[in-house]
Amino acid sequence: MRHGGASRDRRRAPGREESLNPFVFNTSRSIEFGAGTLNRLGTLVRERIGERVMLVTDPGMVATGMVERALSILGNAGVEVSLFKDVMADPPESVVLAATQAARDAGAQGVVGLGGGSSLDVAKLVALLAQGAEQLKDVYGVGKAKGPRLPLILIPTTSGTGSEVTPISIVTTGTNEKMGVVSPVLLPDIALLDPELTYGLPPHITAATGIDAMVHAIEAYASASPNNNPVSRILATQALTLMGRSLLTAVKDGRNAEARADMLIGSMLAGQAFANSPVAAVHALAYPLGGHFHIPHGLSNALVLPHVLRFNMVTAHQPYAEIAPYVFPDLAALEGQARASAFCDRLAELSLACGLQPNLRAMNIPEDILPKLASDAMNQTRLLVNNPRPVTEADALAIYRAAW
Repeated sequence: MRHGGASRDRRRAPGREESLNPFVFNTSRSIEFGAGTLNRLGTLVRERIGERVMLVTDPGMVATGMVERALSILGNAGVEVSLFKDVMADPPESVVLAATQAARDAGAQGVVGLGGGSSLDVAKLVALLAQGAEQLKDVYGVGKAKGPRLPLILIPTTSGTGSEVTPISIVTTGTNEKMGVVSPVLLPDIALLDPELTYGLPPHITAATGIDAMVHAIEAYASASPNNNPVSRILATQALTLMGRSLLTAVKDGRNAEARADMLIGSMLAGQAFANSPVAAVHALAYPLGGHFHIPHGLSNALVLPHVLRFNMVTAHQPYAEIAPYVFPDLAALEGQARASAFCDRLAELSLACGLQPNLRAMNIPEDILPKLASDAMNQTRLLVNNPRPVTEADALAIYRAAW
């Protein structure tokens, strides 16, 4: 694979002191990739789970026919399936609890998640909570969920969240606040990646989820987390190389096999990166947009991305200068702050080229709610602590104003 034009001397090479820093890296136990890999689902379930599973998905996936295909594959393998198809975007607690009860009632021996990030996130929590050892209200936060859980297989149908390799599940609590369950226990036993399942994604979903995955890689690379590590940074740069060369092609030609494969692998690599070197202020400011206005998460990220990066560059431009040529090879001709600044501009241009809205005004977000969004963003302490530059509520408001 080509390296996006970044020469060796332009990359971050860990020094002796950095290479001695301790870190932990967790990921899914097994990853299976390949066109047509969904056909192995029945065999994998029989080998790893048993004869009774719950399939967690959403109405949109049912409409595509993929759920019927998965049910047929499982049925032909002699697997009894209980179908939960009521997952919605930004899933509320009620959906998680309903799916969990359905799994218990069915005596499911394991869980299969099929769909986008919301379906996979719900499947993770069903596998955890169906055992009955823990309650949802008790596992929000980092490291609260201890397990055990049911066996779990996750099958992504978008190239965005990387949920199939992350120990994170996001739930909407109350009316508009999002909270995360973060624990290695949530990592699945198998991540099954079949790029053919992404061929039917509409251009706007391809664009939003693709930018989301790029944000994962960018924030993982620049994260101020003590667990920012060389493995995550290498994965982030490879993810950006793949997605940088393929996102626009995938948006314009959804059945381009190479572009779809690049995007699915890139999304997975970015997921592995940020699962261990956590994301920061882009996500923290994106969550209130989704909570209040139900803007898809990837689009929320795209709307604030260049403005958060410009804010961070005042004190921490180096990481962005390092990764810029992986996405845009011609930026290798620039140096330092100029390269980082050009990186921000080009990311904004890429979003527009993909057909995404340019600002918050275009999403009919009223200017007078920006202070409320800034206030809500400050509740995302789990994320803000990882930002390369400290963010105050006044800073968050200024970023939202720039994005408006």
